[in-house]
Amino acid sequence: MSASLSRLEEIIAKLRSPEGCPWDREQTHASLRTALLEECYEAVEAINRADDANLCEELGDLLLLVVMHAQIGSERGAFRFEEVAHSVCEKLIRRHPHVFGDAKGGDSATVLRQWEQIKRMEKGKGKYVSILSSISQVLPALMRAQVVQKKVSRVGFDWQKTEDVLDKIEEEVRELRAAVIAKNRMELEEEAGDVLFSLVNLLRKLEIDSETALNRSTAKFILRFQALEAHLEESGRRVEDCGDFELNQIWENIKAERK
Repeated sequence: MSASLSRLEEIIAKLRSPEGCPWDREQTHASLRTALLEECYEAVEAINRADDANLCEELGDLLLLVVMHAQIGSERGAFRFEEVAHSVCEKLIRRHPHVFGDAKGGDSATVLRQWEQIKRMEKGKGKYVSILSSISQVLPALMRAQVVQKKVSRVGFDWQKTEDVLDKIEEEVRELRAAVIAKNRMELEEEAGDVLFSLVNLLRKLEIDSETALNRSTAKFILRFQALEAHLEESGRRVEDCGDFELNQIWENIKAERK
């Protein structure tokens, strides 16, 4: 393991050297942002497909980018890969006192609350820090909403019953209907956002990941729409050649067949 990591560091350093690759030498922390996101999503896709071979490859690509960022940091005199690894090791030990110290553990919920308390103490350095202050603003909207809700639930700010969340969704939908009728753009956007936020809350209570659920529904829609296109193509027609009634009938037939 140590030899493989050392070899990877040496390869990245060589690529970044004057005798290395022009493209690699040009990269910065900022220029690699998109690649980092893309590789994360590709790893997630491999997990969704339960494709171990591809997951191994994608995790390697992620590790490559971590080492690349560490190399760039080292060249700037900011940090080295060894410091990155050391930092996360120390963090894991500090935030698991029930494993590496004398604290008592308990169930997962207790451990998560303890993690948040230790994290706030570290970030605040004696001053009050909101439990939501560490949430990234560049997370996808659904994911960010879910993370916010999970964090506040760990300190007891949560709906007690799933039925209460359903009632809240119905309330928000009524308010959205009123905004649609009023044709107030700002109000409409706010109420639509409240509906989405409440739906994420419901899925969280049901232990369903909102990003995964929406991605599956989107994939299902794509397959059905492509089937509709193929059905029309058999008769030499396109979607835009058909009326709403016919399209709806074909769509319902496709849904029934696929079920």
